[in-house]
Amino acid sequence: MSAPQLVVHRDKELMAQAAAARLITRIVDAQASRGSASVVLTGGRNGNGLLAALGSAPARDAVDWSRLDLWWGDERYLPDGDPERNVTQAREALLDRVPLDPARVHAMPASDGPYGDDVEAAAAAYAEELAAAGGGDVPAFDVLMLGVGPDTHVASLFPELPAVRETVRTVVGVRGAPKPPPVRISLTLPAIRAAREVWLLAAGEDKAKAAALALSGAGEVQAPAAGARGLSRTLWLLDAAAASELPKSLYPPATA
Repeated sequence: MSAPQLVVHRDKELMAQAAAARLITRIVDAQASRGSASVVLTGGRNGNGLLAALGSAPARDAVDWSRLDLWWGDERYLPDGDPERNVTQAREALLDRVPLDPARVHAMPASDGPYGDDVEAAAAAYAEELAAAGGGDVPAFDVLMLGVGPDTHVASLFPELPAVRETVRTVVGVRGAPKPPPVRISLTLPAIRAAREVWLLAAGEDKAKAAALALSGAGEVQAPAAGARGLSRTLWLLDAAAASELPKSLYPPATA
């Protein structure tokens, strides 16, 4: 796995704009070299802020949206269309405004779908969809994005809970999450680590302790963000507030 690289931006708005520009470049490069691109989206204020910035970016039309596969790192197990679902928020922020191929938008199952209350069956179905799309357990994701919670959780992998300890399955059902809603679906660390690039997004003072802990050698069970690494690149995109408690030895020499 790759060692973390850090980029610190002045504020969350600049971070979102710069991350959107970086993502456009990465998608265009992947499409030029392989014909298509595969990206895993994240929810939350930073993930949705990035999508909104991408929607207004001047280079947005450089992406061939019809040749882009979109996946999710986790989802709240709520009814389809619920405003708290990550896919609902992503559609509002960007997806409904670009010409995506609906067959390539891979939303996680909803609680009013065919699996009902069986979140484990819903997670297994998403794992099957991932496996069917790639040459292995998961597709070769070009970029997998993750928000970092104040408790260092990423996706719906919370400190000390069973999901963060999973070493075999690529997708799991989560019950008893400490952040509502308690029932969720999440990629596991093995699936996350199969991505070419993993980007971790953190902005705001409430993320400062989490970033410092995850980047200072904590174990992944205690700090799940510490275990989120990409095959070729692991990129932490921070604003100055989220980077405020980083040890000086970690702070990047140049900021944007």
